[in-house]
Amino acid sequence: MEARLQKILSAAGVCSRREAEEYLLAGRVTVNGLPAVLGQRADQDRDRIAVDGRPLAPAAGRLYLMLNKPRGYVTTLSDERGRPTVAELTADCGARVYPVGRLDMDSQGLLLLTNDGDFAQRVSHPSHGLEKEYLVTVTGRLTGCRERLEALRRLEDGSLIAPARVAVRRRGPEGWILSVTITQGLNRQVRRMCALAELQVRRLERIREGPLELGDLAEGRWRFLTDRERSDIL
Repeated sequence: MEARLQKILSAAGVCSRREAEEYLLAGRVTVNGLPAVLGQRADQDRDRIAVDGRPLAPAAGRLYLMLNKPRGYVTTLSDERGRPTVAELTADCGARVYPVGRLDMDSQGLLLLTNDGDFAQRVSHPSHGLEKEYLVTVTGRLTGCRERLEALRRLEDGSLIAPARVAVRRRGPEGWILSVTITQGLNRQVRRMCALAELQVRRLERIREGPLELGDLAEGRWRFLTDRERSDIL
């Protein structure tokens, strides 16, 4: 079925529709070997669409995955430094899927992946205000740490942040375990908040994103989202 190239690239998870316009204007997209133009339509099953010379795969069924990312894996499809990537963990899902949002290399837990660019954009957009809950093992200045974390409104570089919800769960073998819930996804946000609160992070695990919970999904394993889960998170 024909569609505008911006929609095709977004749905394939290559980029957002706005970014697709920039790709087209920059001459990075070709259709059947010829430079594509803004507003051009194509059929992903019939036409050879390429971005930066790399062919776009024919349209496939849309996939929505939850992965329990282990520590030591980077949230990219490839890494120039040769580090393990989340793409290696989901290579058997039947299609090329892309991470929704980020989870830094030293963190673990719930990570969504999909080949549906529109879904990824809606879920990760700041206006969606999706709650993200983390279990954070910390050491350092523990007295009053909940109050200090909840009082933070700026990071060390001046970035504004919405109030977090914090609860002290229990003491573990590596330190105290906090539950920290935020509605933004700034780079390494929870770690930066803890540093400002004079806490050292020993372990950080995302256990919930909106209504989706990691549950008992084993580390390094993935599963498909149910139709109900996909509907609930939107």
